[in-house]
Amino acid sequence: MHSQSNKKASLVIQGTGPVIISAIAAMFMLHGCGDQGVITDEASYMESIGQWRQNRLERLKSETGWLNLSGLFWLEEGGNSIGSDPSNDVVFPEKAPDFSGILTLENGNVTLEAEPGAGIYYEDSVISEMKLRDDQSEETTYLRHGDLVWYVIRRDDRYGIRLRDLGHPRIELLEQIPSYPVDIAYVAEASLEPFEQPRIFNVATPVEGVTEQYSCPGTLHFRLKGKRLQLYPFSSGNGYFLVIADETTGLETYGGGRFMYATPDSSGRIILDFNKAYNPPCAFSPFATCPLPPRENYLDVAIEAGEKSVHLD
Repeated sequence: MHSQSNKKASLVIQGTGPVIISAIAAMFMLHGCGDQGVITDEASYMESIGQWRQNRLERLKSETGWLNLSGLFWLEEGGNSIGSDPSNDVVFPEKAPDFSGILTLENGNVTLEAEPGAGIYYEDSVISEMKLRDDQSEETTYLRHGDLVWYVIRRDDRYGIRLRDLGHPRIELLEQIPSYPVDIAYVAEASLEPFEQPRIFNVATPVEGVTEQYSCPGTLHFRLKGKRLQLYPFSSGNGYFLVIADETTGLETYGGGRFMYATPDSSGRIILDFNKAYNPPCAFSPFATCPLPPRENYLDVAIEAGEKSVHLD
């Protein structure tokens, strides 16, 4: 959860976290990129996937998860009134005061002038006026009024307000994430064929006019159920972030593709675990911005592993 920088990678994929290969290395065996099984301790592996799924659900339901997103409002240059009254430029839910204040966007800087008595908090203090740091900054400014938490996001040269409702009914509505049965045949070892220089991908999102930029170090080559395949990974920390589509996309799985992580272990092996292919934030909320699969990452096979489509509304 890489928006317009590598820093954003952690936010776009929030609710998942990178796969820590070293923690489960005992379950894998080096087999190259052939068809032999990678998992050697199936029982332990099944248990680890069950725990991964439980942790994933808990993160989605947490205060920083994606289920509580309640609004995404793009700011215009100059003053933008905020509050629950429909006459405002940015209309918050009824939980907010009728008029909460003015957000001023000027040359990439966003300042809030709060209405007296609006009860907007930064950390433990009520604020009256404050310059807000966006989500591409070292320390994002999070503001709060009751159950409502909001902050500034930056996408390319656009600035917006992302709103969370910590009491959103969607949080309790999702009891589990639909998923395929765990299948160890969908765990493969890959080899990276590096480019001479990393290639930059400008990746589309569901938001018109908003793209996200990623650095691709090379191509990952692997075999799955006898078929040779390749993917273009994006650099993310010490590992790789993948945005993929396959023949289940838009049918049994989310139409905007799925995400994966792969981190080389201490010996340099790269394990692709499609049982951990997961839904992007946009599958849970219309107020997220997510990279769509680049055409190079459309696989002409059905990946019947990982998470399926979620239907909440």
